[in-house]
Amino acid sequence: MQLSVYQVDAFTQRLFGGNSAAIVPLDEWLDEDLLQAIAAENNLSETAYFVPEPPGGEADFALRWFTPEVEVDLCGHATLATAWLLFHELGYSADSVSFVTRSGVLFAEQQGDRVVIDLPARASVEVDCPAPLAEGLGRQPAAVRSGANLIAVFESEADVAALSPDFRRLAELHPQGVIVTAPGDEVDVVSRFFGPSFGIDEDPVTGSAHADLAPYWCERLGRAAFSARQISRRVGELAVDMQGDRVRLAGHGVLYLRGSIELS
Repeated sequence: MQLSVYQVDAFTQRLFGGNSAAIVPLDEWLDEDLLQAIAAENNLSETAYFVPEPPGGEADFALRWFTPEVEVDLCGHATLATAWLLFHELGYSADSVSFVTRSGVLFAEQQGDRVVIDLPARASVEVDCPAPLAEGLGRQPAAVRSGANLIAVFESEADVAALSPDFRRLAELHPQGVIVTAPGDEVDVVSRFFGPSFGIDEDPVTGSAHADLAPYWCERLGRAAFSARQISRRVGELAVDMQGDRVRLAGHGVLYLRGSIELS
């Protein structure tokens, strides 16, 4: 059996920037162990698989995301990369597309030269700093919030950029990943994301993390939209717009690879 595979750099306008996702279009679902094995072989933050939904279904496609270790409930950059691939490479002619996922139905649309994806906002509450978080980051955050992930808030972009985490210690916080964030120097908000227990020590650009960050930063900034930059080595740029209980993330995509997977 032969499967098509694509690799798209998401939330960037330059090749080798943003976050790279592998995308494998399928006619029907394969065995879950095989999906996980392909994701492990790809060894990217996420591999996305999509299957057409039947006519009259609740969405256009069913979409799933796998890290090298596990299937995850939500992945923003691989959703944007999948929509970008449909719009730009696979001849999908509509201006919008919908995906049924483990996080409900997600929507994506073309907006000029960008793709906009629609994700559920994920609230968080302020908590005391867990010992593995402070020790894993090597310093005490100004504040900590807990929700789908832990959010460690720092005072400056320089504080976030300087972090050199102990990933083994941060892995003790499973099933939560760790978002570190601060006001940006050139954009409104900067962040980094660490998910060592999911097989991702540092994710280059994390769309789902901005579904966590949006409620906090919109309240703090006193507005519904802000510019964001994930300051990993690859760097990613996002425009964030919170609308009710949804978060719209806008970004670009760049095709890196077209290929095939050979399965005996």
